[in-house]
Amino acid sequence: MPLIEEIPVDKPDGGRESVKVLIVAVEQTAGSALYGMVDVLMAAGNLWQAMAGEPEHRMFHVDIVALDRAPFRCGHGIPVIPDFSITDNPGGEILILPELWLGPDESLHGQYPALIAWIKRKFQEGITIYSACSGTVMLAETGLLNGYEATSHWGYQDLFRKYYPEVHFQAQPNLVFSDPSARIVTAGGATSWHDLALHIIARHGSPGEALRIAKVYLLKWHEESQLPFTPLVRRSLHGDSVVRHCETWLAEHFRENGALQKLVEVSDIPERSLKRRFKAATGHTLIEHLHNLRVEEAKKMLETTHSPVAEISAAVGYEDISFFRALFRRLTGLTPGQYRRLFQPILRDGEQKKSYEQVV
Repeated sequence: MPLIEEIPVDKPDGGRESVKVLIVAVEQTAGSALYGMVDVLMAAGNLWQAMAGEPEHRMFHVDIVALDRAPFRCGHGIPVIPDFSITDNPGGEILILPELWLGPDESLHGQYPALIAWIKRKFQEGITIYSACSGTVMLAETGLLNGYEATSHWGYQDLFRKYYPEVHFQAQPNLVFSDPSARIVTAGGATSWHDLALHIIARHGSPGEALRIAKVYLLKWHEESQLPFTPLVRRSLHGDSVVRHCETWLAEHFRENGALQKLVEVSDIPERSLKRRFKAATGHTLIEHLHNLRVEEAKKMLETTHSPVAEISAAVGYEDISFFRALFRRLTGLTPGQYRRLFQPILRDGEQKKSYEQVV
């Protein structure tokens, strides 16, 4: 294979150097996201071209930056050999904060103060910052997201509400331009780093090259957002025993007509007081919680049965199928039919595997 010229796709005459990218690595970094991003970006401008017999020209040069240059192991023991330390203060046009192995209630308060200060300084120097999944937690630590919208994995909603209340957390989108200058972009959960990589290639290289990389790596743009993958009902941590009892009761009776009125009778406290306490404890209104329970059940039925949508609508408590369809789309980002097509292949694969195992 010929040597790769480090020039961008839109300047094949060598008019400027390739875009310099810095990607941060710490002990909690997810190796798959770290090296996946390095691999995909370094392939832009040369992998497709090598396969097609076209001139190669590297669009990005990626370096790994850590607290120091000493080799270490990141998440799951994957080895990392940094190219630079933060004290080297390497230059670059792009800074990426990849996914971290971080629990849904773990903040980074007090960790990596030198790194946090360095990230802020790089932004002040004019670098564009991208975060993927829980890398947004590290970005939130800098304060650069305060007052702006941002996204991450849906599992960090409560963490952001508790530790970073000044960040307007959005669980639905895959990518969010977080500041008016578009110099901070956050990506959603897990493999949303694929979307981020394609976005970076399209934005800093060319849309055509992003399409070629998507074809070579079989990367799919998650246009349906994170909503279809996000559970609508999650256990909230609070100490209100009355609200906890109401949650338990609704989990068993949400399909019934007049469920909320029956709940008020069961709770034995005034309706207005119950609604106020429920919202304060859970962050959701009673009607929102009821809708979430019903749509979550509908999702399971769409995944596991072949029942018509009208039957599913009635089974979870909605006689008006038009209302159900509109509500389902608002909460999941997809129509019931689209949701079934997205997730039923997973069910079929599992059924086929189970049948095979029974035969052998």
